[in-house]
Formats: sequence, structure tokens, C-alpha cells
Amino acid sequence: MDIKKCNSLDEVRSEIDKIDEKIVELIAKRNAYVKQLAHFKNSIEEIKAKDRIDDVINRVRAKAIELDLSPNLINDLYVRMIDAMVDSEVAEYQNAKNY
Repeated sequence: MDIKKCNSLDEVRSEIDKIDEKIVELIAKRNAYVKQLAHFKNSIEEIKAKDRIDDVINRVRAKAIELDLSPNLINDLYVRMIDAMVDSEVAEYQNAKNY
């Protein structure tokens, strides 16, 4: 992971702002794929796949540890994100079934 050496507070903030933009774009992209999942599943129970959620959480926690980042922070972020995306997927599933 390459981190640019900044020379001022403004430069550091600018780099953080760029990263934040990319993070939001990646979350939006992930959510778009999650919505596609709804068209391949047969029930709401299948959408709420606890085993898959556990696998994702375990994988991102391991990646956080590898990157010397708090696994608890990543766990909390992903639990919140996955909960919201499951709700989004359920809504997409219900809309698809109504057509």
C-alpha cells in the first residue's frame, strides 16, 4: 500500500477526500451487485444467507489484520453495510416478484 508523503494539512485532507470519494463509489458499486443477487435467489431466507455473511465478515476482518487495521472497526462497518444492503436486496427481490 503506497501512501503519499504530504507536506501540509491541506494536502493530507485533500488525499483523504479523494479516498472518501472512492470508498463511496465502491460501496455504491457493491450495492449495485447486491441488487443483482436478488434476481438469482428464490426466497428472502436465501437473501439473508447467514453463512455467506459470516464468510464475508471473516474475510474482511482477516484483510484488516493483514493491513494493520482494527478488525473490530471493519467488522462494525461491514455489519452495518451488509444489514442495509440485505434490506436493499429484499426490496429488489420483492419488486422483481411483483412483476
